[in-house]
Amino acid sequence: MSQEYIAIFMFASMMLMLFTGQRVFGAIGAVSAIAALALWGTGGQDIPFSAAMKLMKWYPLLTLPMFIFMGYVLSESRLADDLYRMFHVWMGPVNGGLAIGTIGLMVLVSAMNGLSVAGMAIGATIALPELLRRGYDKTMVTGVIQAGSSLGILVPPSVVLVLYAMIARQPVGQLWLAGIVPGLLMASMFILYIWIRCRIQPQLGPAMEDAHEVPRAEKIRLLGAGALPLIIFASMMIPFVNGWTSLVESSAIGALAALAASVLKRRMTWKIFEDCTKQTLAISCMFMWIILAALGFGAVFDGLGAVKAIDNLFTEQLNLSPWMILILMQLSFIVMGTFLDDTAMLVIVAPLYVPLVGALGFDLIWYGVLYTITTQIAYMTPPFGYNLFLMRAMAPPEITLRDIYRSIFPFVGVMVLALAIIMIFPEIALWLPGYVYGN
Repeated sequence: MSQEYIAIFMFASMMLMLFTGQRVFGAIGAVSAIAALALWGTGGQDIPFSAAMKLMKWYPLLTLPMFIFMGYVLSESRLADDLYRMFHVWMGPVNGGLAIGTIGLMVLVSAMNGLSVAGMAIGATIALPELLRRGYDKTMVTGVIQAGSSLGILVPPSVVLVLYAMIARQPVGQLWLAGIVPGLLMASMFILYIWIRCRIQPQLGPAMEDAHEVPRAEKIRLLGAGALPLIIFASMMIPFVNGWTSLVESSAIGALAALAASVLKRRMTWKIFEDCTKQTLAISCMFMWIILAALGFGAVFDGLGAVKAIDNLFTEQLNLSPWMILILMQLSFIVMGTFLDDTAMLVIVAPLYVPLVGALGFDLIWYGVLYTITTQIAYMTPPFGYNLFLMRAMAPPEITLRDIYRSIFPFVGVMVLALAIIMIFPEIALWLPGYVYGN
């Protein structure tokens, strides 16, 4: 059998196992291990062993539990409640102001958390009931929550970008910096859309009359709640960007800062600490198993020379341009997003896509940003978008699945526009890491 057919057979076998409901690391790991033994005999057992040793020696992997712990501490201690109260009193008097404040809340939560699911949970439990109670249109606010949660894997410290960095072998610091400007751009485009829509149709987002009744002293006090995530974010990023600490040391500073903030706010209990620790251990172990399987699968693909064969298929035989191949890759993410999460998509296609992107002459840091945006678009695309069903599980009964489907179309359009802008102007993503690391 030719190398191309072996690669296609491996990929098809893996997808078939995923369709049957097998765990992601089990499907990827089993296919790679069986293929290694079939291709190279008993010597093939060195491939998963080598991947395990590489994983255990990967020092930046220590950042993963730190950031996950930080996110759970800030979520479970309900520090986001204060943030939403701040946006409520400051943005409430404007039509659509509470929805705009929700996007601001999501940006700050993303800077504290790094997980889009956590952002969705906070938005659905804190912001959504308040928006509905204040007479906001249920279709629009459902889209606002889903769109805001998409910022979680783009704004640092993004856990998914850490995983991409490990699998694509790119610097985590550069990927974080590359995600900041696109993340703020996308948040600004969401805010602009909400403001324009509510100016044209004020009934969708009525102004809050009681926001004027809050004393100025209370408004000033609530600004401290907004400063908290910025302080935590600065405590991590400033030492790292200036070279005073390593990435792992910065992640430890962030985790300790979040823990200290929850203690000083008197929101930390032994039960919350125990829950955060258990959840951190569970998520970290899951990610480690997935990375281990992805490394083994990638090693088999490298050994086959599948990447060169597929590169030759696209560029020589089908005569596709590099940009056309890149667009087809992005479309494949949208298809896979109907039944896989972002981590699974990454580890499935990374052995194939990442070397191919490099071979086509594109920047892998820039491509990491494109990947994160495209997977979030896939999450929000009917009929089986991952975020759609998360929203259905968290939303109150009066919001139907039909409402959820209708709510996302304008925001998906905004995200597609943002993606197109970043593809046309790569410097939007590459300017900040180039400036910081260039200096």
